Amino acid sequence: MPRKRAAPCTTGLALAGGGPLGAIYEIGALLALDEALDGIDFNDVGVYVGVSSGSFIAAALANRIDIGTIYRTFIATDATNHPLTPDVFLKPAVREYLSRGVTVPKLLLEAVWRYLSGPRDRGLMESLSSLARACPTGLFDNAAISRHLSELFVEHGGTDDFRRLSHRLYLVATDLDTGVAVEFGTPGHDRVPISRAVQASAALPGLFPPVEIGGRYYVDGALIKTLHASVALDAGAKLVICVNPIVPFNAELAATQGRPRHGKLVEGGLPVVMSQTFRALIHSRMTVGLSRYEQQYPDANVVLFEPSRDDSEMFFTNPFSYAGRRRVCDHAYQRTRADLLARHSVLEPIFARHGIRIRLDVLREPHRHAAARVFERRAGGPRHRIAATRGLASALDRLEQLLEAQP
Repeated sequence: MPRKRAAPCTTGLALAGGGPLGAIYEIGALLALDEALDGIDFNDVGVYVGVSSGSFIAAALANRIDIGTIYRTFIATDATNHPLTPDVFLKPAVREYLSRGVTVPKLLLEAVWRYLSGPRDRGLMESLSSLARACPTGLFDNAAISRHLSELFVEHGGTDDFRRLSHRLYLVATDLDTGVAVEFGTPGHDRVPISRAVQASAALPGLFPPVEIGGRYYVDGALIKTLHASVALDAGAKLVICVNPIVPFNAELAATQGRPRHGKLVEGGLPVVMSQTFRALIHSRMTVGLSRYEQQYPDANVVLFEPSRDDSEMFFTNPFSYAGRRRVCDHAYQRTRADLLARHSVLEPIFARHGIRIRLDVLREPHRHAAARVFERRAGGPRHRIAATRGLASALDRLEQLLEAQP
């Protein structure tokens, strides 16, 4: 299939990973950026780069699914024909369990034989270590993710084919056998369906099995780097807007800012210690990468939006929880608005260079909320009607679905 002619690449959007919580944060941040920046349409940027959970959002935007519809799909999941609810992500990988389970008798016999053949040379635990091959490579089945996204693209008049997009879309995954990052959407890697590439990019090891594509197996793209902004810069983008939802937490900074005290992080046990370690590792790599861009791409600008280091809301919320998704999304929306307002004197000349204006009147308007923003955009109402519309979006969506179902 011939590749559709891509639009000129002057701006780019790079979305990092971070599990379901990361996707929720990115939706809230993009809602804030969409309303506060004049001169940029997030359904019409030159190049999209998505990694892990960010690949969901990038693929949807490249398919011209607007950020309000993405909100209703991921956050207000009762208001769309194809909601991405927790059960889509948390279906047990039954096939993986069975395929590994049938190997147990053979592996056990081999382990016993090795031990009996040389009990002094091999201990019991060493002999039994081969049983690890029978462990499933993932707890949950991610095949439903691919099917769900494919249906979503078609429903909104989009495509599941990289070559038919009018904009460049690159989804990054990691080749399991080589440890090399692979950019799906580039020539040679653009025949795979977009939904399948998203599935591979978000295949977090241990949680989801590796995804087989063309005889090779792929896992989460964040293993190499959580934010691949250089992919957009290499494609020719002169302005890349980046959203990274995962940062390490600074408890001491939070205390000085008057936020609730959380004591020592070690008191939270292994989950908190592992979360802080993981965040620190990937964030340090991202920081090093961003610092190099100034020398490598002197004529381009990279603007990063992420939570502050004292954001306890983002740190202590379960990264795989959907229970508080509306609250977390609105939190990201509010923090991004505050960030834009605090940095407007620095960002204004950067954005102006690329024909973008920061709307200070919108940022200074009180009592704005993410859900009301979605309804306001969809209904085309005036910007000041916020408080009165907060509870109407879901009800109107339900009414619309009932009307469409009538003969």
